Amino acid sequence: MSINIQMPALSPTMEEGTLAKWLVKEGDAVSAGDLLAEIETDKATMEFEAIDEGVIAKIMIPEGAENVKVGTVIAILVEEGEDASDVAIPKVTAPTAPAAASPLAVAPKPDPLPDKTVAVMPAASDDRVKASPLARRLAEQKGVDLTVLAGSGPGGRIVKADIEGAKADAPTPAAAAAKVPAPVSQAIAAQDFGIPHEVVKLSGMRKTIARRLTESKQTVPHIYLTVDIRLDALLKLRGELNASLDSRGVKLSVNDLLIKALAVSLVHVPECNVQFAGDTMLQFSRVDISVAVSIPSGLITPIIIDAAGKGVSAISAGMKDLAGRAKEGKLQPNEYQGGTASLSNMGMFGIKQFEAVINPPQGMIMAIGAGEKRPYVIDDSLQIASVLSATGSFDHRAIDGADGARLMQAFKEYCEKPLGMLA
Repeated sequence: MSINIQMPALSPTMEEGTLAKWLVKEGDAVSAGDLLAEIETDKATMEFEAIDEGVIAKIMIPEGAENVKVGTVIAILVEEGEDASDVAIPKVTAPTAPAAASPLAVAPKPDPLPDKTVAVMPAASDDRVKASPLARRLAEQKGVDLTVLAGSGPGGRIVKADIEGAKADAPTPAAAAAKVPAPVSQAIAAQDFGIPHEVVKLSGMRKTIARRLTESKQTVPHIYLTVDIRLDALLKLRGELNASLDSRGVKLSVNDLLIKALAVSLVHVPECNVQFAGDTMLQFSRVDISVAVSIPSGLITPIIIDAAGKGVSAISAGMKDLAGRAKEGKLQPNEYQGGTASLSNMGMFGIKQFEAVINPPQGMIMAIGAGEKRPYVIDDSLQIASVLSATGSFDHRAIDGADGARLMQAFKEYCEKPLGMLA
């Protein structure tokens, strides 16, 4: 008997995916657990395993095909010794693989934007409206319909004084049309001006990033709170810990300690470890920190589960593993979906301070700037200290400004007195 191999749902929210690569060909014998294909979702590329054994009789969907719906038959498997020619092949409309774009393609020019509509004034003839050139110009500027005016000039001619005394509250349809802006989509499409350029197709990940961040900025009222943090004690502790962990091959980064500090701060201020849910709110009892990792196709946020309950060496090992597999596109959905709060560090790029966009449906994200030597008042005297700026973005629907301020205060204290977060 034949078995239909269907496009799998590799995450709870997956509705479609790209069949990136076939790892088998027609006629190959496969067993349960053998890798059949690589499936690209909006976040990662994952390997798809066989759950039955047999022979690949027919590949229904070519590799590279995009937007393949979950449940679509992608291949037919038959039993050993069964004649593949006797198998009834279901009709499947295969999505076409995207054509390779030329290295430097000039996109076709879109239809030009419609010219601005200008109110057309009646011709100055003996049997139509009579108006002076100045009166016509003023009427056009004010949106006055000349056909409804009675001229006070010689022979009923409309003059400047008639226009100045006319009401422009109700412009003519033509004048009103002149004020209608071109649709936004048209305005955007018309910006290439014939300049040579390459058309880059958006990846599934980039489309998801665009959709989610647009949704976040449009629907989530952000409030931003910034603190300056003196890092000297944290840097000293990091050096001591790395010296003691060297024999185990562990090397902590500043980011590992900041993840720990944020997690412990959220335990200290649980009012910020929340999620807005319409007419309810989720109050989390565990702190899972999503950490922004830049990869070639965009940005992904692997999760350190129970970061408050983990030691910094476990956080460090976990981040190295997650970041490495994220860049290879091999994270499992449960490793990047979820999280109760996020941390984004752009200090390695020399960015002093920034305001991050909340990763919905989470309630907050911590943005970390670069640590640098700055003049700093210590014990009432001006000294030089290592300082970074951290900015928390909070969903103001769920988190009050005072609670956000308490979290920033706790984060600052744990960073400046780091032994407290290790106790």
